Amino acid sequence: MLPGCALVKRRAVGMVASTLASSGDVFTRDDDLELVGQAIPFGLKLYESLLESAPKNKDLLIATCSNFTQFGLAYLETEALELGEAQHHDEVAHLNARALKLYLRARGYCVRAMEVRFPGIGPKLLADPARALTAARKSDVPLLYWTAASWGSAIGLGVDKPELVIDMPVVRALADRALALDSSWGNGTLQEMFISLESLPEALGGSPARAREHFARAIELEGGRSPGPYVALAVGIAMPAQDRTEFESLLRKALAIDPERDPHNRLITLVQQRRARALLDHIDTMFTK
Repeated sequence: MLPGCALVKRRAVGMVASTLASSGDVFTRDDDLELVGQAIPFGLKLYESLLESAPKNKDLLIATCSNFTQFGLAYLETEALELGEAQHHDEVAHLNARALKLYLRARGYCVRAMEVRFPGIGPKLLADPARALTAARKSDVPLLYWTAASWGSAIGLGVDKPELVIDMPVVRALADRALALDSSWGNGTLQEMFISLESLPEALGGSPARAREHFARAIELEGGRSPGPYVALAVGIAMPAQDRTEFESLLRKALAIDPERDPHNRLITLVQQRRARALLDHIDTMFTK
């Protein structure tokens, strides 16, 4: 009886895990940022609890990775951006440190999912990432994207940590493979990622010209319904170039988008617009002219 009960339990957990992993747009279509922000932490711990019983459920691992990554960006980093480092240095440092920890935890779950999908890929990914990913197929794009997003987000907040920055080629390889497999995945989501990647210094493989190409493609794929490309180009290209006019113009275009144009991604639109407002509120501290 005991083995039978254990089998039933594993199957029940697997069913619940699969349901949660494919929960659709129940969060992303919401219009209450505060409500979702209060609900997500419980959901994250629920996912982790289920993974104790279903440690090799690839879809649940990806969902856990993606949700930790999104919570770090949408709530912790965005709150830090709203506060402003000049006025609230300690609080901003604390929020960013928390976000970094969540990104690293998210990366761990995505790397585990990579191991489930491609057994033994871990050392190969660090040694020769492009070659390690040759077996990936179009159906693997979500896994590639969230592994790159969580890893890249950690590097973005840990630029002073060489042990993180050294992994940037892995992030680039993950993103490149995803783009090669399905350049229109997520209706421009991948293109938004590449705006940020191409905003890196040329020594790290970045190119402002390519960033603008990805921006144009993202706008085309999203039909102008997402603030994301405007915010990414403002932060990645206009701000480093100290082009205040373009910076402000891009962010105002982001704020002009009606969230109801894309109700399935209403919450994502509101988060990006929250970031745009925070950037405009602190514009005088970002530009010297």
